Amino acid sequence: MFYRPGHDDHGLPHNPYKAIVSPRPIGWISTLTRDGTANLAPYSFFNGVADDPPMVMFSTTGKKIGRDEVKDSLTNIRETGEFCVSIVSHDLKDAMNLSSGHYAPDEDEFTMAGLEKGTSNVVKAPFVAAAPAALECKLFKEIELPGGAVMVLGEVVGIHIREEHIKDGVLDVTSYQPMARLGYRDYSAVTDIFSLNRPGQK
Repeated sequence: MFYRPGHDDHGLPHNPYKAIVSPRPIGWISTLTRDGTANLAPYSFFNGVADDPPMVMFSTTGKKIGRDEVKDSLTNIRETGEFCVSIVSHDLKDAMNLSSGHYAPDEDEFTMAGLEKGTSNVVKAPFVAAAPAALECKLFKEIELPGGAVMVLGEVVGIHIREEHIKDGVLDVTSYQPMARLGYRDYSAVTDIFSLNRPGQK
């Protein structure tokens, strides 16, 4: 099959685009309001985009349901210039899902999901203490995309890794099984890995 997004009807019960571009890591974005209220929300349009300096991106799509307002994460980042990204392990999937609801700006998703806040060293925003790894980030740039989405680029200024996931000097992702978003309502977790050498590598 072939179709042109925005022009043709793909003819399927659900849009297949997100299922094609998968798996996508989940950026569990935490921010603070100007008055210090914490906000936590997962974004599946998320990834690392550079390593020196380390940079990440996530994008918000649409506005709050029933309100002509951007998502709280974006509002808070615009006001404070910082955020954290917590990596979602398989054990934290239910808390992550709970934090994805549409809540008022003064509601603290950490408290709602029963999550302890980790204290950052560089930024003020907290992270999920139970996360296997977390990134403290400073806003680098935001880019408005067609259709109302906004891409946020952040420079990673601090990295937290739980010691139990470092084995023989390497981060063992299978020890916490990072969650990934697929299409529709589907998710996956990394449970096994394999290695490949590039041409010329030994």
